[in-house]
Amino acid sequence: MRTLFSDRVGRIKKSAIHEMTELSKEIEDVAFLSWAKPTSGTPAHINNAAMEAIENGLTGGYSPSEGLDALRKEIVVKLQRDNHIGAELFQVLVTVGAIEGLASAVMAVIDPGDEVIMPQPTYSTHIRQVQIASGTPVLVPLVESEGFALDIDAIKHAVNKRTKAIMLCSPSNPTGTVFSESELRQLAGIALERGLTIITDEAYEYFVFDEHTHFSIASMPEMKRNVISCFTFTKTYAMTGWRIGYLHACDEWIPHIKKAHIPFAICAPVVSQYAALAALKGPQECVDDFRKHYNTTRDLMCERLDGLEEFLDYKKPGGSYLMFPRILVEEGRDSTAFCKRLLREAKVSTTPGVAFGPTGESHMRLSFCVPEATIDKAFDRMERFFKKG
Repeated sequence: MRTLFSDRVGRIKKSAIHEMTELSKEIEDVAFLSWAKPTSGTPAHINNAAMEAIENGLTGGYSPSEGLDALRKEIVVKLQRDNHIGAELFQVLVTVGAIEGLASAVMAVIDPGDEVIMPQPTYSTHIRQVQIASGTPVLVPLVESEGFALDIDAIKHAVNKRTKAIMLCSPSNPTGTVFSESELRQLAGIALERGLTIITDEAYEYFVFDEHTHFSIASMPEMKRNVISCFTFTKTYAMTGWRIGYLHACDEWIPHIKKAHIPFAICAPVVSQYAALAALKGPQECVDDFRKHYNTTRDLMCERLDGLEEFLDYKKPGGSYLMFPRILVEEGRDSTAFCKRLLREAKVSTTPGVAFGPTGESHMRLSFCVPEATIDKAFDRMERFFKKG
């Protein structure tokens, strides 16, 4: 019998992230370590700018599909200053968060049957975006023993005549890895040699710690035609609900990406564009404050994990506000079952590692963009959970 929905979408599994969110609603007093969204709230000067735009009657209509010129001009300044990308106004497209930008990029790059290499564990939405575009995700394991480093040789061997792109997130969701400039330059070399496009998700670009630094592949002049870089205001300025991001690509790419962007979105929410403009033009101390907070909560979470070394093994994340410990107990081999039990019995919400690719199995993703008290509450409960057996 013919189904009502497409096989392409029907084969995609339900999001484990959203499943855990729904299950968590059934339980009172949950300690949430599963949400990769800031809990701090959007800074006041950004909110005020949005309200002023509304009061001045600026938000009731569409903007140009590529975004407000004033916002794109500020994005060009930011890309040149912080990412060392020689951007021009016509190379910037404002999107509905980084997610829609990534989806539009994927649609512009691949045809049905094309392969996209993804170092994994990787953000589950990236995998789904390729599947929805009728492409094939090729998941190449990261080297966990080296802090989830890129396996450059394995990526080289994964390239074949069907390979069209490489898609990655740095700093990484879910592992918190900051891929080094050396690694990314080697990846760029593969793309140049084989004529591939690299699609980057740089959502956590400002949240790097210790000796780590963020490197944008698009800063390499020779990569001008081979990279589409996607960014967001969501993480940087705690603007999750505003759904506003942007991408940068060369002159040849932008018209084709817009062909996907327009039927997906027409344009990004206009009120959010004015908020984003204020975010870029306004004081940046909030970003520094967020970074300092995440550094503190990361260290606290590592300290609490050290107290559970019999049960959980982790690699200290160099960036983002996420980490990806391995579950050492036998039940952890099924990360979904384990995380559901942890939710039911300990009232701690986490994300099953298998949601981020097959090598994510036996892991769970923890988020430290939460108050310190939430981390302590969750780990107090986890200690009791593990030690009672």
